[in-house]
Amino acid sequence: MKRYEQEAVIIGIHLQNQPDFAAAMEELGSLAAACGIEVVGELSQKAARPSPSHYMGKGKLEELSALLAGHENAIVICNDELSPSQIRNLEAALSRRVLDRTMLILDIFAKRAKTREAQLQVEIAHLQYMLPRLSGMRESLGRQGGGSGLKNRGSGETKLELDRRSIEDRITALQLELAKLVARRKTQRKKRQKNELPVVCLVGYTNTGKSSLMNALLERYNPQSDKLVLAQNMLFATLETSVRRIELPDHRAFLLTDTVGFVSRLPHHLVKAFRSTLEEVAEADLLIHVADYANPSYPEQIAVTEDTLKALGADQIPVIYAYNKTDLTIGGTPYPDQKDAVYLSVKQKSGIDELIALIRGHVLTDYIQCEVLIPFDQGQVVSYFNEHAWVQSTSYEEEGTRLKLECTTADFEKYGSPFLSR
Repeated sequence: MKRYEQEAVIIGIHLQNQPDFAAAMEELGSLAAACGIEVVGELSQKAARPSPSHYMGKGKLEELSALLAGHENAIVICNDELSPSQIRNLEAALSRRVLDRTMLILDIFAKRAKTREAQLQVEIAHLQYMLPRLSGMRESLGRQGGGSGLKNRGSGETKLELDRRSIEDRITALQLELAKLVARRKTQRKKRQKNELPVVCLVGYTNTGKSSLMNALLERYNPQSDKLVLAQNMLFATLETSVRRIELPDHRAFLLTDTVGFVSRLPHHLVKAFRSTLEEVAEADLLIHVADYANPSYPEQIAVTEDTLKALGADQIPVIYAYNKTDLTIGGTPYPDQKDAVYLSVKQKSGIDELIALIRGHVLTDYIQCEVLIPFDQGQVVSYFNEHAWVQSTSYEEEGTRLKLECTTADFEKYGSPFLSR
């Protein structure tokens, strides 16, 4: 049984013409759980707009106070990003700590960040969020980053003592450090591009199974690999970009990239901070858009991902839609008739072959059949083809080694063309 570090009551304003409100509130509960917070109550209000002073109206605040009375240690989490005055007024009226949706997501990212690059990105995003909120809410900011079990280390009371200029200086210093790491990763990316392997990138909403799909492909085609990635049933389990080489039995290969998942209303500070990481997406040859087909809100989640890809300038890249978790669908939900789509269950390892067939059709087409006769003193060329090409037959003649093979056009031009058998 999962142990929670904190209790919370979640609240939200159901605006007119907002059909996805119930799904948004459910997702807020999942975000809270991902941050170690148990939701013990929920309250919503239908309104044309949130109250500019207290987010909710007076009557609903009284109802919220009564709800909180039964949970003396519970905090309040709002489904929207609040202004400093709204947070200050709510905390004064309720005598409870108040988080908004953006602060909650920032706390989750702070928990999940393991690499130095991810930690820098999260801290920059948190400081940028704090900066306009310094004036008049220092007490609130202290509570936001303080206790409650949220592991937003280094961004609580220590930040209270920083004035605006020192925070701006800190952001600048962090951005400089981040720029060096980004430059190093760009160098690594250029080296991969020199190998001329196509890049296939996994994208999609958070917790749809992207990392599990990467592991399933590694286990299928690289069973000796010790490079499995973290895959857990939680929101934002993956914050770091992982790149793995997938080599198929016929020696055709591609690079597979796993990326951070998206979420509705992802804080723009985080999108900006993680833009360098998400550059991997914009430079891919093919995107695999992984969707949780068992989630009733999967069409909305697909739309959120597509909007984010557009913002990143990656909306022109070819896409394969991978509808995952089909083992969890009830009553045989009919599949939409869609080109370049595959229906799979990573858990049951079904649909993998169909996915690979689609990937082949998109990025593994630049191969040619040829027959070469390689002199015996060029044994390194024979070794190269045995390792990187699909050698269908090998025979030994007086002039050298004859190979009948299939290889990339680039490999043929570089290694095979001088020995082309006429």
